Amino acid sequence: MIVHLETPLKREDTQKLRIKDSVYISGTIYTARDSAHKRIIESGSPVDLEGAVIFHAGPIIKQEDENYHMVAVGPTTSTRMNPYQAEVLDQGAQAVIGKGGMDDETAEALKRNGAVFLAAVGGCAALYVSSVVKIEGVHWLDLGVPEAVWELEVKDFGPLIVTMDSTGSNLYQEARKRSNPSK
Repeated sequence: MIVHLETPLKREDTQKLRIKDSVYISGTIYTARDSAHKRIIESGSPVDLEGAVIFHAGPIIKQEDENYHMVAVGPTTSTRMNPYQAEVLDQGAQAVIGKGGMDDETAEALKRNGAVFLAAVGGCAALYVSSVVKIEGVHWLDLGVPEAVWELEVKDFGPLIVTMDSTGSNLYQEARKRSNPSK
């Protein structure tokens, strides 16, 4: 199924998503990597996380005068955020975009919060940047450009694939079972 969602996401919408669904998002998404996740836990979020979409990405940004322009934005490996992701989901985020899946603690937080993990395809940074309408703002630039929280206005951002859903289904675990049927 192909689904188009608008941010902020509503729990009733993310709870309907199932693994293998294709998703396109319009509205606001936030980039955040490990340093930003750690600071969110320690100091609080610089943005309202209720219904938020967190994108595990370190964008390439060009600054001209006082304006920022996104050159490329692709997913980074999500397992680095495992120590923090469950708590960020508990603060209201409804979707996480990344690559490679996440741990059991995050899977439990997805279930608890009716949220989803959406896989973005690595190597498609030029495709994804074409969906970025504009950079709305940046928070915690002191962490460095890739680690800062970039607030992005997007239109039909995707395709993204639901790989972990709010029922506990996990496409990565299913793939491992198929390739290793004896386990």
